[in-house]
Amino acid sequence: MINFNGKMTEDINTISINNRGFAYGDAVFETCKYSHGKLLFWEDHYFRLMASMRIMRMEIPMRFTMEFLEAEIQKTLSENKLANNTSRVKLTVFRAEGGLYNPTSKEVGFVISVSALDADFYLMNDGDYEVDLFKDFYVSPSLLATLKTNNKAINVVGSVYAEENKLQNALLLNTDKKVIEALNGNLFLVRGNCIKTPPLSDGCLKGVMRKQIMELIMQLPDYELEEVSISPFELQKADGLFITNVITGIQPISKYRKKTFDNTVAKMLLQKLQVKIRLSS
Repeated sequence: MINFNGKMTEDINTISINNRGFAYGDAVFETCKYSHGKLLFWEDHYFRLMASMRIMRMEIPMRFTMEFLEAEIQKTLSENKLANNTSRVKLTVFRAEGGLYNPTSKEVGFVISVSALDADFYLMNDGDYEVDLFKDFYVSPSLLATLKTNNKAINVVGSVYAEENKLQNALLLNTDKKVIEALNGNLFLVRGNCIKTPPLSDGCLKGVMRKQIMELIMQLPDYELEEVSISPFELQKADGLFITNVITGIQPISKYRKKTFDNTVAKMLLQKLQVKIRLSS
């Protein structure tokens, strides 16, 4: 069952071919993790969604409060008998039907879908996790690139490339040939006591988990956080690389080309993330 504009319905024949999210990618979305009866980092997700809608020049309905949308998510989880399960939640907001590229309305609708996840907590994946650069296409650094919209062609093609080359993920470059992120999350680079992550101005996603990890790093007296551009050359000189998103938490990269990496910092940050979540419950 999905929640379509507040009504629970079967997950079939719901979205019309004229839906602007389908026809033009005129939609924004949030993927959240629900665990132990709580939407993790819900406030950050909500404010990112509101900012994204404003940037896309969508009208934000008065009813779209944090409490309203959270209640709609809870209703969807309950209808799918997942209120007591760890789950993935996807909330998509699309502009109302009408028009071609130029919409005839700025009003919006929404759809919420949910699915069960296996792990209650964020777990450390110590297995092989190899990546390489995806250089077929480049991200143009702009404010739109930092949003979670339905325009994800480069992520789709990059995922096919990774699978064809037996990689677990691939790293995206912007048009300035700077490394900006992985296909499904933000990138952090460890070298010595310095931890780097690309700035939003380079075109990386304004990730919710990115924000949590940056806050944790800033509290560490032994490490320095730098929000700076990362060149491909730096990857092979790094001590560690890891990817962050709200579903996985922290995913260490074990290999890039011929270079292998240590995951000590990723493990330490994951432990601190677990503590942060427990304290906020």
